[in-house]
Amino acid sequence: MQLKTKYSGDVEVDDSQVIHFPHGIPSFEEERSFVMLPFSAEPSPFYILQSVTTSELAFVMADPFPFFSDYRVELTDSTIEQLEIKNEEEVSIFGVLTVKDPFEETTVNLSGPIVINNREKRGKQVLLQDGKYHTRHRFLTETSAHREAR
Repeated sequence: MQLKTKYSGDVEVDDSQVIHFPHGIPSFEEERSFVMLPFSAEPSPFYILQSVTTSELAFVMADPFPFFSDYRVELTDSTIEQLEIKNEEEVSIFGVLTVKDPFEETTVNLSGPIVINNREKRGKQVLLQDGKYHTRHRFLTETSAHREAR
């Protein structure tokens, strides 16, 4: 299918790439179909979660684990059931970025990660209850910048 996107113009995506969010995303409950697009042609930990129905709605996301080595996400039984997760190898977890200028001021939401079951193409934004993480962690810290430079 041809898809108009916020950041990449018109792109061709296969229907099998569509990820269903049964309850939408908080504040966007009516938006239930998204695709994951690469942020750039080069390999990168960054992605775009693009709405299939609203071209202006897209979230910049990143795999948080290379940047926050102590980051942990415990999924509830309810989330595991909703996403039809059978094993952890089929799950990807992303943090939603708030991109700022300069990029060093960019933050990531670690308390509300996006969880995707890649096999079933089902997704959900979960809210972690442990109080350990916040919605606005500085994305590039000295530690993560040093780790990425290696």
